[in-house]
Amino acid sequence: MTITLDQKTAYEPVFDPRVFRDTLGHYASGITIISGIGEGGAIGFTCQSFYSVSTEPPLVSFSVMTNSTTYPRLRETGKFAVNVLAHDQDTVSNQFARKGTDKWAGINWSRTNAGNPVIADTLMWLDCDIWAEHEAGDHYIVIGRVNEMSPATWHKEEPLLYFKGRYRHLRGIDDKV
Repeated sequence: MTITLDQKTAYEPVFDPRVFRDTLGHYASGITIISGIGEGGAIGFTCQSFYSVSTEPPLVSFSVMTNSTTYPRLRETGKFAVNVLAHDQDTVSNQFARKGTDKWAGINWSRTNAGNPVIADTLMWLDCDIWAEHEAGDHYIVIGRVNEMSPATWHKEEPLLYFKGRYRHLRGIDDKV
């Protein structure tokens, strides 16, 4: 059955935001820290809405709430890094998710060639220029063009995952639950 645009706009279901969020929580995702250097130094925030967009050109995307206080400072620089957290970095994720604290306290990091912060011992990282930004409801969808990425020797660990409101880790397909 083909649905026309008129049929799509005529059907507007009412969603309970909490039920909607819980339903989406059944989709496992990796955890990233989006980072950059702002006027006052290193900045960053925890983000689980990250994915690849294109290989030609190399594009990735993340989503961030429109009321974020960190993202506007990143936007001003026109660039960012994506740090994909390893299985043992749940405390890093929690630290960068808090507002009003020194998110970089005790965090070891280095800089990409463009100057963006790369957190030590992450699963992998990408350094990007902002390619496009789109407002979508209460979020911005930010697309970045990848200019640099972690070397293959960097990728040693398993990813930190988020599923049903909790951090999770991978298990081999033959592992028993």
